[in-house]
Amino acid sequence: MTRSCAKWCFPLLMLTGLFIHVACMSISEYAAEKQRIINLEESVRFGSSLVLDKQERMISDILITAKRAEIEASRVNGTVFSPAINFFKSRNRIGSSKVFQIIKRMPKGGALHTHGSAITSLDWLVRNVTYRSNCYMCYDKYGHLQMHFYDTPPKNSYCQWESVKHVRERSGNAHLFDQQLIRNISIIVDDPDSTYVTVNDVWHKFSLYFKVVNGLYRYTPIFKDYLQQALREFEEDNVQYIEIRATLSPLYELNGTKHDQEHKLQAYRDTINDYMTTHPDFIGCKLIQSGIRFYKKVDILDDIKSYIKYQQNYSDIVRGFDLIGQEGPGNPLSYYLDDLLYPSTLNPPVSVPYFFHAGETDWEGSQVDLNLVDAVLLNTTRIGHGFALHKHPRVMKMIKQKDIPIEVNPISNQVLKLVEDLRNHGAVALFADGYPLVVSSDDPAAWGALPLSHDFYMAYMAMTREDAGLEVLKQLAINSIQYSAMTSDEKMEAMKKWEKMWTEFIIETLRRYVRGGQVIG
Repeated sequence: MTRSCAKWCFPLLMLTGLFIHVACMSISEYAAEKQRIINLEESVRFGSSLVLDKQERMISDILITAKRAEIEASRVNGTVFSPAINFFKSRNRIGSSKVFQIIKRMPKGGALHTHGSAITSLDWLVRNVTYRSNCYMCYDKYGHLQMHFYDTPPKNSYCQWESVKHVRERSGNAHLFDQQLIRNISIIVDDPDSTYVTVNDVWHKFSLYFKVVNGLYRYTPIFKDYLQQALREFEEDNVQYIEIRATLSPLYELNGTKHDQEHKLQAYRDTINDYMTTHPDFIGCKLIQSGIRFYKKVDILDDIKSYIKYQQNYSDIVRGFDLIGQEGPGNPLSYYLDDLLYPSTLNPPVSVPYFFHAGETDWEGSQVDLNLVDAVLLNTTRIGHGFALHKHPRVMKMIKQKDIPIEVNPISNQVLKLVEDLRNHGAVALFADGYPLVVSSDDPAAWGALPLSHDFYMAYMAMTREDAGLEVLKQLAINSIQYSAMTSDEKMEAMKKWEKMWTEFIIETLRRYVRGGQVIG
């Protein structure tokens, strides 16, 4: 680089893609060119198309100031930046964040990626469900806890069932017993880095969590109470809508009777409708029926056939199909290709909306990674996780062209060891380039997170620019309705409810933080 006549001379690569000859620019011209590039980047980033009104801009300024304070405290003073460390270590400190406090009160729309057995807090499960009659526990030959409801427990040589009530009484301290029970079931640990060295380590504990919870909440009376509690906890976290990846594993009775799939669907429907009757501001709950990606092809085909059947009689709650389970060791989408294409071979063809988990991996070029290609080719409605998406530039273009939203689950990806520092998450590039995104929480109860607020906080703080404001959070909430599995009419009604709550949030937030036109607190 040379300098002549107070001008900087250097090659410029124009954003049109044309490489131009060496240009000499004055300092002011250089500054103008730099600003032009910044403006172009700002014009495409997530939320840039939203225009905030005067009141929203005031709150946005409050948010940005608080966000910058947290970032600068870490960048300049070396304090801990919460999204950069495992959530098990950061969750207790996040509550004092002003940004988090605002996000928590914000109507966030919907959580579009959750799993049925990890949406109700473990604390409620232990302190409520395990106190009920006929609740039993035992430890198998590997020392793993199992829990179940029985009229008369089986006499298994591998697992000596005991009444939880009697074990709790024998402990002499119910409070300590409950705390120990929560620790036993939970995957939360003090030192996650040494406890869970590999992805498989944490997934192994995760599978044990599901085994215990499933034994409890699949008891028919508990299932209904569990789901009601989940909806209550989401609404208390200012989430108005939820979509659950739901397997149709049977519910059971005390005498061992197992019900069919339709019984479970009816239980979902009745429980959801009962909740909405008494909570008119709640928008609703839909199911994405899910098969297990470890199962045989014939089992997945049966699941798809059952979905086609239920699509007729339960269309008010069942809205799509997915394959779930740890993606790494599980079968790829291509393994089930014939089964997934089965609906299109019928006469007439049947449309099955797919909502595929895909790319929940940090390996490149593996069959797991390539699930992203199959998901797009199979015309998925949304993509769950999409963590590896940034490694597939062609697929990224297709996703943007097709307007396929990515369900980003920040805490899940961190806890399950795909990324340590969320600033390095692949979704950072998606936010920067205005991709269709929603933020969800996956299995919040398993890691002690709030239903959605913690994940919104993580995404906002770690995945968007320091000067990104309320427009990002508002766009996420709007997207969660627009990209939901609701019908067009349902979405219109949902937006009316959400907009009313959004207006109330804006007014309440201004009252809390602004006096006489001046920001306080």
